[in-house]
Amino acid sequence: MLILLALNLGTTEVSPAPVCSTGETGCRFISIDDLFDRVILHSSKLHSIASDLYTDVEQHFLTSKNQLGRSANPCHTASIRTPNGKENVQKVPGEELTQVILRLLLAWKDPLLRLHKNIGQYEEFSVAGHTRTKEISDMVQSMRSGVEKVAEKMKSLQIINNSLYGLPLPKNEDLSESENTEAELLTDFELLHCFRRDSDKIQNYLRMLKCRIVPENKC
Repeated sequence: MLILLALNLGTTEVSPAPVCSTGETGCRFISIDDLFDRVILHSSKLHSIASDLYTDVEQHFLTSKNQLGRSANPCHTASIRTPNGKENVQKVPGEELTQVILRLLLAWKDPLLRLHKNIGQYEEFSVAGHTRTKEISDMVQSMRSGVEKVAEKMKSLQIINNSLYGLPLPKNEDLSESENTEAELLTDFELLHCFRRDSDKIQNYLRMLKCRIVPENKC
């Protein structure tokens, strides 16, 4: 219920733009500042849950910590050009940075569904892991909807020029199931490693985007 309330991002029009149905009393308008606050809060929670699950899987299953993040295969989102470092992020136009955020969220739809399916087979995580991977998957989809609403608000305020709905899905690498349990487990662990990294990028990009668009926050 708290997640649903946090993600009640409302409409994207500037005027009029009530956050309730026509005829309801107590309607209020949602500013671009509030919309950013809501998606940033959501992204922070998403990254926290992903980090906790990653740590749990590491503690239970990783046979050698030297394997951490050292797979020969890059993350499946490697084809999405993501700026690193504050100075580089600040050089990216707002519309392009918003596109990067949405492309990352889109790219994780199928891999997270795969992870949710696979993690249920591990005894130690049959319940808790299954629940958390489902929560992460659902949160990513809600997050995408929220960022799209922020983008529409930015467009209505003439901060960006184009609607960002319907971006094409990035081409993912082959994420088919492995033939042996050990290899499959490592693949799932690498997915969590990549998602934790990407979710951290998303929340940082959102914070920097908000600071750029709402400079009175002095962040």
